[in-house]
Amino acid sequence: MRKKTQFIHGGIFGDETTGAVSTPIYQVSTYQQESVGNHKGYEYSRTGNPTRHALEELIKDIEGGKRGFAFGSGMAAITSVMMLLNSGDHVILTDDVYGGTYRVMTKVLNRLGIESTFVDTSDVTKIKEAVRENTKALFIETPTNPLLKVTDIKEAVRVAKDHNLLTIVDNTFITPYFQNPLALGADVVLHSATKYLGGHSDVVAGLVVVNDETLGEELHFVQNSTGAILGPQDSWLLIRGIKTLGIRMEEHEHNTKAIVEFLEDHPNVENVFYPGLSHHHGHETAQTQASGFGAMVSFDVGTEEKAGEVISKLKYFTLAESLGAVESLISVPAKMTHASIPKDRREELGITDGLIRISVGIEDIEDLLEDLKQALS
Repeated sequence: MRKKTQFIHGGIFGDETTGAVSTPIYQVSTYQQESVGNHKGYEYSRTGNPTRHALEELIKDIEGGKRGFAFGSGMAAITSVMMLLNSGDHVILTDDVYGGTYRVMTKVLNRLGIESTFVDTSDVTKIKEAVRENTKALFIETPTNPLLKVTDIKEAVRVAKDHNLLTIVDNTFITPYFQNPLALGADVVLHSATKYLGGHSDVVAGLVVVNDETLGEELHFVQNSTGAILGPQDSWLLIRGIKTLGIRMEEHEHNTKAIVEFLEDHPNVENVFYPGLSHHHGHETAQTQASGFGAMVSFDVGTEEKAGEVISKLKYFTLAESLGAVESLISVPAKMTHASIPKDRREELGITDGLIRISVGIEDIEDLLEDLKQALS
């Protein structure tokens, strides 16, 4: 089954009981049992819900894994995966990582004794150098947020396997339409499904897929124990959103290529970060492990003042957190998505105050280009 077909027909299609083409929303907390301990597969909706299960089966099929899980947010998904570890364990993470991931590792999970080191995982040597005796996992975000650095997943997995590490890949930016980390050897793939998978700025969710049944049982135990589940209404919205993921990603990327070309030639833009550029450091790696470059672009206009001026003039780019929606979104990472990262750390990574990140939507490209042109003039 090809991808666009799989997005529509994967998982559990429709409802056998009624013939409904759309999976019903099972707005229910508990389920009648025929006798003590004898139920029809569901007993309590924290443990399992038919609508959520349909979504979990769908993302499992899309990512080519053994088991899927739906969480209340992307951060709930990341936190739950990290709860597979024990106090005293150490994790290596991509340095240019989402601010929320950095925050939960350094301000919350560190309290539980989970240690973390942030390195440039696009350089496999640095992964090797960061491995300790107590290292148990490697967490990769590729492409990264917001500098779009690319990590070679196969090479990173090879290093991880040499040291018996769990490999976790955040696949939010590029989506399963363009990239499938489990097929490249990763153990766990996760998404902030709030972004492209939902696609319409109307749901907050996280999805995880694992490549091993035992790992799946362990993660389900964590999910059921902590209760970080996605509700049936939001599960249904995600199923609906995923059905159009393929055509949306094609349109997103089509618009993005035109915008990148425009930004590259603009005199008021100092730097453009996009894996589709031939001079981008991770361009060749991106070509080998993904079928597309996505729709996230960052560009530097030099100063915080200039960034503010550009944003104030825009009409079709909405100033907002998040990304991956049908509407184009724009942000200043240093002041928004990555404000939780200390300033000196941001500067070390290259996240300057003049860096602007755009999530290119599916509006008419001519309108988007005209909007950027007048704002940058």
